[in-house]
Amino acid sequence: MVATLLATSFVIFGASYAAPGDPVTFLAGGKENLTPEYLAAIRAQYHLDDPFLVQYARWLGDAVTGDLGRSMQYNDQVFDLMLARLPSTLGLVAYASVLFVVFGVALGVLAAVRGGRADSAVVAGTTLATSVPSFVTAAVLISLFGVQLGWFPVMGGGSLWHLTLPAVTLALGALAIISRVTRQAMVEQRELDHVTVARASGLAERLIVTRHVLRGALGPIVTMCGLVTAGMLAGTVVVETAFSLNGIGSLLVKAINTHDFPVTQAVMLFMVAAYIVVTTLVELLQPLIDPRVRRRA
Repeated sequence: MVATLLATSFVIFGASYAAPGDPVTFLAGGKENLTPEYLAAIRAQYHLDDPFLVQYARWLGDAVTGDLGRSMQYNDQVFDLMLARLPSTLGLVAYASVLFVVFGVALGVLAAVRGGRADSAVVAGTTLATSVPSFVTAAVLISLFGVQLGWFPVMGGGSLWHLTLPAVTLALGALAIISRVTRQAMVEQRELDHVTVARASGLAERLIVTRHVLRGALGPIVTMCGLVTAGMLAGTVVVETAFSLNGIGSLLVKAINTHDFPVTQAVMLFMVAAYIVVTTLVELLQPLIDPRVRRRA
């Protein structure tokens, strides 16, 4: 985890040098007819004349201690900007996670247990949900439930009611993935010997599904739920922009458009770190969910 974070931080910081334009121009606020003395003072203030590795080491050391720099656009500490917007993003991801876990697992179980038309309907519906881009889903939901029916607000946050449409938009694609993983895992579990023995012993089908099939399928289901949730932390950009949510994703978009390098670097580093931490926690939980993993280890 630490090695991945170090490698990613190096790439993120180095990407600033690949961005078009001179950072000094943006640091100077886009002013024209700047004197060489003024430009030299800016370079000295931000240590832009130092070698790349020296700049990276200084930035990384400050980031580790919580100093993420100062925003060029907002003239405020980047850490404070992110801290103010973090609850909105975390609330959106948590709401969407509840939706895709509950409905995704339920649809997967339904498809695996019922089969036939129910299975075909779930597969067809999840295929459609996966193929539609999130910005198209957002536009349809806003037009139908926000504008025409007026059931939900279409802009801003502050309550679960405001977050419902953004959470549904974010959860639809994930719901399709989880339902397919659940279905496949349960189909595989139903073919195992212990399930056959339980069925031959006369155990009720409901108990077979809950105690043997679903329980045995929890490993891949929980793993995929964790991976999808981690990906959502880095995938809220489109949804937050579409619904005008003041979260981390929309902050990143504004920072990129205004060439606010400190904010861009900090937000990207946070997204990667959050993904790595969540996926690592999922790996650590695997032996607790499935004892077979612990025995193999």
